[in-house]
Amino acid sequence: MSLLSRRAAVTVFLAFALTYFLSALLRASTATLSPVLTQELALNARDLGLLAGGYFLGFAATQLPLGTWLDRFGPRKVILAFLCVAVVGCLAFSMATSFSGLLAARVLGGVGVSACLMAPLTGYRRWFEPTAQLRANSWMLMTGSMGMVAATLPVQWMLTHVGWRPIFWGLAVLFVLAMGVLVWRVPEWQPTRATANAVPSGSYAEVWRHPFFRSVVPIGFFTYGGMIAVQTLWAVPWMVNVAGYSPAEASSGLFWVNVSMLCTFWSWGMVNPFLARSGWSTTRLIAWGLPLNFVVLAFILLSGKAAGAGAWALFCVTSTFVSLAQPAVGMAFPSALAGRALSAYNLVIFSGVFLVQWGIGLLIDGFAALGLDTLGSYRAAVGVFLACSVASYLYFMVAKPDNRADSPASP
Repeated sequence: MSLLSRRAAVTVFLAFALTYFLSALLRASTATLSPVLTQELALNARDLGLLAGGYFLGFAATQLPLGTWLDRFGPRKVILAFLCVAVVGCLAFSMATSFSGLLAARVLGGVGVSACLMAPLTGYRRWFEPTAQLRANSWMLMTGSMGMVAATLPVQWMLTHVGWRPIFWGLAVLFVLAMGVLVWRVPEWQPTRATANAVPSGSYAEVWRHPFFRSVVPIGFFTYGGMIAVQTLWAVPWMVNVAGYSPAEASSGLFWVNVSMLCTFWSWGMVNPFLARSGWSTTRLIAWGLPLNFVVLAFILLSGKAAGAGAWALFCVTSTFVSLAQPAVGMAFPSALAGRALSAYNLVIFSGVFLVQWGIGLLIDGFAALGLDTLGSYRAAVGVFLACSVASYLYFMVAKPDNRADSPASP
């Protein structure tokens, strides 16, 4: 395993962090833009859910080949190729004049940024020491939260002053600049003997058979995927349609939701190495922490109209226990398989985001068609999501995942 010097590791992290910041900004922009897009294109709840979910559909579709390419060609080459697609997706979104055009561009955008987290995590598996991997993962998610913060009040301000289309012109330019930084700072991938021997088959069989991987699949799909679905879309419609916020108030509320997530991921990055040394494994933290999330979501359902930005911020913060499974998955496998293991788990997460994001919209419309009012429809849809999340947690507990996943595998 080739470890980078401290200075090189910092610059590599910052280069990747910039691209992940932009990908999160692109991802979360739909929530802030949802009121104006709904009005301009006469979208209903299921259309809005599909439009937001289109990003995650494109994202999920690339994950399996992405993992093989990362192991074979390395993070730098792969992420640069994918970011070219992101630029095209941003430009296409800015020029779209119909729902189908927006959806196609949104899918392209999801494809284009689908390597922005997996590429650095694959590199960190080889370039960083184990405790640095835990910290870097949490701080990458923190930079993603920064992007989501930027997608709230700043995007709302730009929406008011220049409209939504120029926002995507600007994003295309920023992605091109980020590509230049990656070329400048990220090292080339030097295949190891293990990588050279392991990659040609491109098989995911070893990944899917691993007991720890299987144990975290349901919570990754429903709980982690559901957190992102809420953070990047459904928190805003709830605040507007249920809690009675104005679009500007909802944007401000989402700003504080994302700030709370930023602070939470920064905190995880600070305490993760200490917790690992103290015997608090990933499985133990998830087992003890995740039930808090279900209590918060049940409180939101009971509170109804009284549940606003603060409640959704608490929901997202208590969901972050499940994010600890992501670095543990990478560390459970040899570095030659890290790209495939991480990408396979990312496929699980973002497939869940797509299904939950679109599914909540379908359920809201479906319950409304059965005669429920707005509050009742939203409550029933989120209640179904809560039931799925609890069931996934019970599977995790019954599966009794192997705690060796918390110890770095050999290279």
